[in-house]
Order: sequence, then C-alpha cells, then structure tokens
Amino acid sequence: MATRLATIFSPARSPASAPAHLLHRALPRFRHRRARPSPPRMSSSSAASPAPPSAAAAGGDKPAAAPYGSWRSPITADVVSGAERRLGGIALDGDGRLLWIEGRPEEKGRMVIVKEEDRPVDVIPQEFAARTLAQEYGGGAFAVDKSVVVFSNYKDQRLYKQTIGIAGPPVPLTPDYGAPDVSYADGVFDPHFGRYVTVVEDRRKSSLNPTTTIAAINLSGDDVCEPKELIGGNDFYAFPRIDQNKRRMAWIEWSHPNMPWDKSELWVGHFSESGDLLKRVCVTGGNPLVVESPTEPKWSPKGELFFVTDRGSGFWNIYKWVEQTNEIVPVYALDAEFTRPLWVFGISSYDFLGNSNHIIFSYRQQGRSYLGVLDCDSHSVSLLDIPFSDLSNVVAGDDYFYIEGASASIPLSIAKVTLNESKTKVINFSTVWSSSPDVLQYKPFFSKPEIVEFPTSIPGQKAYAYFYSPSNPNFQGLPDEKPPLLVKTHGGPTAETRAVLDLSVQYWTSRGWAYVDVNYGGSTGYGREYRERLLEKWGIVDVDDCCSCARFLVESGKVDGQRLCITGRSAGGYTTLAALAFRDTFKAGASLYGIGDLTLLRVETHKFESHYIDNLVGNEKAYYERSPINFVNQFTCPVILFQGLEDKVVPPDQAQKIYKALKEKGLPVALVEYEGEQHGFRKAENIKFTLEQQMVFFARLVGKFEVADEITPIKIENFD
Repeated sequence: MATRLATIFSPARSPASAPAHLLHRALPRFRHRRARPSPPRMSSSSAASPAPPSAAAAGGDKPAAAPYGSWRSPITADVVSGAERRLGGIALDGDGRLLWIEGRPEEKGRMVIVKEEDRPVDVIPQEFAARTLAQEYGGGAFAVDKSVVVFSNYKDQRLYKQTIGIAGPPVPLTPDYGAPDVSYADGVFDPHFGRYVTVVEDRRKSSLNPTTTIAAINLSGDDVCEPKELIGGNDFYAFPRIDQNKRRMAWIEWSHPNMPWDKSELWVGHFSESGDLLKRVCVTGGNPLVVESPTEPKWSPKGELFFVTDRGSGFWNIYKWVEQTNEIVPVYALDAEFTRPLWVFGISSYDFLGNSNHIIFSYRQQGRSYLGVLDCDSHSVSLLDIPFSDLSNVVAGDDYFYIEGASASIPLSIAKVTLNESKTKVINFSTVWSSSPDVLQYKPFFSKPEIVEFPTSIPGQKAYAYFYSPSNPNFQGLPDEKPPLLVKTHGGPTAETRAVLDLSVQYWTSRGWAYVDVNYGGSTGYGREYRERLLEKWGIVDVDDCCSCARFLVESGKVDGQRLCITGRSAGGYTTLAALAFRDTFKAGASLYGIGDLTLLRVETHKFESHYIDNLVGNEKAYYERSPINFVNQFTCPVILFQGLEDKVVPPDQAQKIYKALKEKGLPVALVEYEGEQHGFRKAENIKFTLEQQMVFFARLVGKFEVADEITPIKIENFD
C-alpha cells in the first residue's frame, strides 16, 4: 500500500495545520485575487476564538456588505472539530444514575463510559475504549447491572467487567484470540443464571462472511471461558432481551438478502434448567405473505412482550404479543415512525417507567420528533413538552427518564426529565450532557432550518429537505449577488437528515453559504413507501431529488445557479459522485469515503451490507451503469475526495481509482487519505482538515470569493 501510494503522491512537508500522517501535497497559504473587496482576514492566532462583538451584532451599524462565502465567522473548523463529541449509548445503574458513552475527538475519537455525578466521572481507565466493531457500525457496546459494567474494549474487542467505584483494572470475560476477530454487542445481564447474554460476531474464519450468534458469557468465577452459544444458524441477530419474571428471551433475527428494515422476525424462547434455549416460537415476521420488520422487543414489568413493527400501515408503531392467544395487537397506531433503522445495535426508542405500565416513547412525523407517555391500562396518551424537537434514545426510572435530543438551537444533548405523579406532565427538565456546552456563545450566527417540500422528477410527487440561509450579524451579501449553495446528501442511504444544530452546517452558513440537507426518496422518517422509493433505483432517485432540490432553490431565487456544489459521506458520497458523473447540475463536489464502484463494493464490503445494494441497484447492467468509476469521461467539474485508510465499509481503493481516473482525464482533483481512520472520521485534526479543505477547494474552483480564514490548501491536480 505504501509503495503504491508513493507513485500517486509526491512527498511534501505537511503544513502546521495539517495532521502529520496526512498523505497530500500542500501549497502556500491561499489568497485568491479578485476585484471585490473582502472583509478583514482572521489571523491564525484568532481563528479559533469568537470574533469580538461588532456594532452590527449589537444592533448599531448596518452589517458590512461583502461577497457571500467571504464572511468572517467565529465558528471555525477548530470549534467544529471540538464540538464533534459523539454518543454511543445510555443506561441506568443501580442507584438510578445515568451512564453514557461519549466519543472524544481530542483523544483520537476514544469512546469513554462516563457516569453522572456532581462532576461526571470516567468509569473505564484511559487505556480502554468502549467500542465494538460488530457489523462494522457497532453500537450496544456496554450494559450495566447495579454497579457492574460490562463493555467491549475497542483495541482487542474482548468483553471486560468493571465495578463502578472500585479501583483496579477491568477484568476480562472473554478469551484472547490473539487478534480482535471476535466482537460482542447488544448485551444484557441474565438475572436467572448469573451471566451476560450478547450478540457475537466471529470473524476468525472469514472477515467477509463471519458467523453471528447469540451467546452467554459466564460472570462468576475468575476463569475466562468460551461463550456458550444459545442460538445460531441465521445470518444476523439483535436485541436479545430477557424477561425478568420468567426464564424467557426475545430476540430479532433476519437473513440475506434482507436488511433488518426490509424483513425480519421476532422470536421468543424458553430457558431450560441448564440455561439452554428451548421451545422457540416465531412471534411475528415469519409469515411470507406479510411484509414487516419487527424490532426493539422489550418485556414489560408485568412480563408482557412489546415491540415495534411496520405491518399493515408501513409505519413503525408499538405492538404487543398476547401469548395466551398468540395474537399481535397494536398498542398505539399512528402514521409516524416510532423507531429508526437498525444501523447500530442498542437502539432504545421507548422504555417502561419503573414498575408501572406506562411507556415513554418518541416518534417522527413530518420531519419532527414528538414525545409522549402511554398508559397501557387506559390506552391514554399524554404528549410532553420539552425543548428538544429531535429525539432518539431513552432510558427510564420510576417517574423520570433520560433522553438524547437536540433542536435547531440546541446541540446533541442528554436531558433528565421528571414527571408529575400522574406521569402526564413535565415538572423538571435539566441538561446532563452536551456535545458542545459552549455553543450558545455563537447563537447570533446560527441559521435556522426551513422545511422545504419540493417537486421531484415524477409529476405530483414531493420530497423534503432542510434549507439554511446564510446568516451572520456582521455581514450581508452584495446587492447584485446570490449565495453559493452546498447540497448535502446524507449517508445510509436508508437514513434521515434532521433539523438539529450542527456546527459543521453553521460553519458554512455563517461564512455566507446557503446549505440544504436533502431527505431524498429512500430516506427514513416518512414510512416504508417513501423508504422503498429507492429500491432498484439507487443512483437515480436520490440523484434526481438532490438535483431537483437545487434547481427548486435556484428557481425560488434563493441561491446562485452558477455556484452549486454537492457533498456527502459514504452512501451520500456515492450520490455526490453519481450526480457529478450523470448530471450537469453541480459545478464541484466533495466525496467523503464515498462509493465509486458498486460492483467492487459488493465484492469487498462487510457481511452486514453485502446484499444491501442488491435490493437498491438490481441487475448486473444497473451495477455497471450506475457506477461513477465507469463513466469518468462524463465528469465535467472538479472533485475532492477524503478517505480513511482503514475503512472496511468502503475500501480505500475506491477513492484511489476515482482520483487516478479524474487526474488522467485532466479534471481538477484532489485526494486526502487519513491513516488510522475507518468509516467516518473521529480524530479532531482530521475533522478540522476535511472541513477547511472542502471550503477552500470550492472557493478556489467555483466560489469567486476569498475565504476569511487562513487555510493552507492542498495541491489540486490539473489546477495548480
């Protein structure tokens, strides 16, 4: 790999602002000559600090007129990369305190288990990180019972046991196989047999086709034992959930070529006296005439099985299994989504409030989240009012719960919500954790999202997006100018973009860019019918919708039709590359670990997604005709590519082939590769560098403006 890369890249000393391990060629700091005047440039020493309040911000002088894209903003790439703290799951310990996993860019993306105290404390030592590689995307990396935490350690992928508040290193629970080839996820404590039950992915025989099982790990004694298989034989398993009242376990399973949101099955089994799983019954999903995808099984305090499925209506709603009659009955039916696709383990969209028969839940409808409490006895629902407009995971105590959420003005946070005695109203709301606690100092610069409903290429059909106008209290655009537009294509593609505060969006809008985040056909949050618009049409529907959205904004007079750019990550990177290869809407694009060759992806990608694109693409002809790498001659505009060299979802050779082909074609192109990064960038310096290089790339090639920040651009082939 190192030898081959050396033939593509010329060695050069990296600038001070670039990661030392970055493979690229740097140029002197960028200053673009143009006739129009620019605002004062930020010095490198002041770039990471908030700009001093101006007369305009204080309501005095009018904002200065300056070209869109050239505005000076305190929301720097340093600020954005420092605010990229991630969440990796939440749980309650025995004293009702919250534990969560947070990803820290300043620690190279290390995932740390933290406990809520007067001052939050780290639960695991610094040399450990709670992250699993099961199904590549992970999730469900830890669980807690009273004061005992079991977690998956990133480096060796083994399970460890840590007792909160007791000094000493974590105790290994699973064997050392000499390599991180066995991963564990979505585990729960078994109260009946003193063990830990978890999903196991074993890659020792095949990394592309590992075996997946549900197994039990012994928690007693000092000896490390082999996991005891409880259930196996299918392609995938998730959500092993044990009934506290009886010796029963529910789980979800599915098989190729389905993804868990296409078709899955909910099963229940009974434990024997020895702990084996017997008397198994398929609760739902096994009928070939009923297309549904059950998920998130949970046992109520009374021992009733609840779950979420999308049978009939096509929307994920809450249901219950009546065991005596073997019936599936709806608990709360609504044309709304009560869960999201199972990309990661450990999703918790609803929970039971203590030992009561009340469920705290959230759902998505028309681009917004709603929060409610369901009384399962009276079937009454009380909607709750909290500051979050976007909600995800929830865990509940007796009369309180913790929930992950955000809004257009609140970054990703965890809040503790306390209810009144009847569990119908909120009496207290307090933030426990924030991904960016200092974000409010930038509030005057925030652009608020506008929900856009635009016509697609199919007559009478609509799609959706969130549009952000340029916003900066110190500047306004020139009177004869409209702003450039950056179109964001989300990943997945079975995913959803949401109208939440994201400083990486505000980085663009506070500098004078317009920004639109598109929920193209195939996105989630709008039901199965909308989600299945993309079946056999990936690379067509998503591309058409992104182009239609951009044209709609141009025709609405909101943006400059000559300065349309597009960017995306992973599957969004594929949509970006496909839009540049097969349409002429955009003037430049940025692909972050995007897919260039669909056929190669099918051969090389991991098991979880190995048949995913079969349903999205179709036949062999479509695989060829929708792969941008096969139609490099149709690219007509500049492209910049970013890639992690340890990416197993989209292997690095995809970006390398696109780069080489575009370079040979003579188009302006640049490639940035990061050592130590996988699918998604987690290190602060790489997040910063990626954002800055996109900005300066677009400015140099299509912007007609000079960026306010001092950024050292990388060399652009066929341009510099």
